[in-house]
Amino acid sequence: MQDNLILRLATALALGFVVGLERGWRERDAVAGSRTAGVRTFGLTALLGAIIGSLSDATSSPSLVGVAFLGFAGVFAWFKVREAEHDQEFSVTSVVAALIVFALGALCVVGDPQVAAAGGVATAGVLASRDILHGWLARLTWTEVRSALLLLAMSVIVLPLLPNTTIDPFHSVNPREIWLFTVLTAVISAVGYVAVKLAGPSRGILISGLAGALASSTAVTVAFARRAAAGEPSALLAGGAALAGFVSILRVTVIVAVAAPKVLPYLVLPALPAAAVFGLGGLVLTRRKAGEGAGSPTLASPFDLQPLLLFAASFALVAAVGGWIMQRFGTEGILVTSGIFGLLDVDVATLTAARLAGTTITSSMAAQAILLALGVNATARVVYAAALGPLSYALRLFLVTIAALSIGAIPIVVQVSNVHASTSGP
Repeated sequence: MQDNLILRLATALALGFVVGLERGWRERDAVAGSRTAGVRTFGLTALLGAIIGSLSDATSSPSLVGVAFLGFAGVFAWFKVREAEHDQEFSVTSVVAALIVFALGALCVVGDPQVAAAGGVATAGVLASRDILHGWLARLTWTEVRSALLLLAMSVIVLPLLPNTTIDPFHSVNPREIWLFTVLTAVISAVGYVAVKLAGPSRGILISGLAGALASSTAVTVAFARRAAAGEPSALLAGGAALAGFVSILRVTVIVAVAAPKVLPYLVLPALPAAAVFGLGGLVLTRRKAGEGAGSPTLASPFDLQPLLLFAASFALVAAVGGWIMQRFGTEGILVTSGIFGLLDVDVATLTAARLAGTTITSSMAAQAILLALGVNATARVVYAAALGPLSYALRLFLVTIAALSIGAIPIVVQVSNVHASTSGP
């Protein structure tokens, strides 16, 4: 027991030294004795908190920690007020840091010392990042702050409150899943905004397009369309949307390989050439340096709430219609359902077809349903691009999409022709 207490006291002293090191370094040029607290004071503050915590535990007096904390806060603040008057400053950071260190010192004894140590390191990290944080704050616009707060409200407040069950008679509309997709769309748009601001137009769009497509190529296309409409370079954004289509096909191929490997041979021959066209077209567009791809774009808001809400409503409507068709026609309507799901996303159609493959439908039919969803989704992305973005953005994406669909259709046409020839032969 005594060895354990010594270890806890030592942990408290160490975390106090860590925070005090940052405070002392920042005021290293001050005359000795002219500052309220430095390395030693913060170390002793944590140790004091630990001792008070030990006495509280030994005497079964939890209120002792609270009384000591208030007393320490009063004394430390009094010294800090005198220092502030002398230096003519109004910073309260050191006071807050000292109170945190005292509390963490007490936590080392009455709670988990590992958590307390982590808190001490985190406190020192926040204190040390003052210049970085202030620099970020100076560069932020009100639009960016508002968008960040809105995104936090959407994900932290609204999302947990939504039911995680279907609410329609067809068991297809899940409010939490739909809102999660809406939040995902906002995140993709925000990440792309930050990427462009930090890495420049070409690299930022490339990064955000590839990363966002790991979740949803449709969301990437919609987000990029709004940015293109706001005046950002259409060629680069269309290239990012094309690369999102490339990643989307590869993602579906991986899903099928894991969920239903027997479907893969029917899928890869049409899908992979189409993916290659999307990838090549995206690289060509994003590597353009002349014309509208050059220079710094005028960045709009990271995202707007109204288009996101409209997109969520559309997602719910499509899910309800698809659920009705599945309930009305069963597995015979798998192609129709896949086409409807493909209007917004391919994951639902892919997982549904893969789940039914080899049981109620053949592997070949499952592959057809997945390919149909991919084709419909690619076409729908062009429609969304034309509806939400400028013509220059939609036209470039249209040309790449037509080329990809044409290349992907060749193996299907050849296969159908062979089947027809074999059935009509002598």
